[in-house]
Amino acid sequence: MTIDEWLDARTPRPPAALDARLRAELGDARHQDAERVPEIFLDAGERVVAALLRSNCTTRDSALDLLTADALMTYAFEAASARPSEIDLCASSAMARIARLGDVVPDAG
Repeated sequence: MTIDEWLDARTPRPPAALDARLRAELGDARHQDAERVPEIFLDAGERVVAALLRSNCTTRDSALDLLTADALMTYAFEAASARPSEIDLCASSAMARIARLGDVVPDAG
């Protein structure tokens, strides 16, 4: 099963705009094996949040971006939960990635 097929199997389906944005953020990785969902989705979620922080875009105008990052992280954990032995690794990876995002925030001065 590919990542695209894995996304197709999610219920309930995300709204069309969010689904399109998820697939755009995943790019060619959508064609990889769904076993890689946790890693690939965490990568994509981290990229979305980093881009938002770099551009200081955290207002309502960025709502779809924020929802996309949230959905990517949520789906990473959903996929990891299918293999309970991987939940700790997924959580540790997510926490490390989130902590590193603090280095992305531009100086206020």
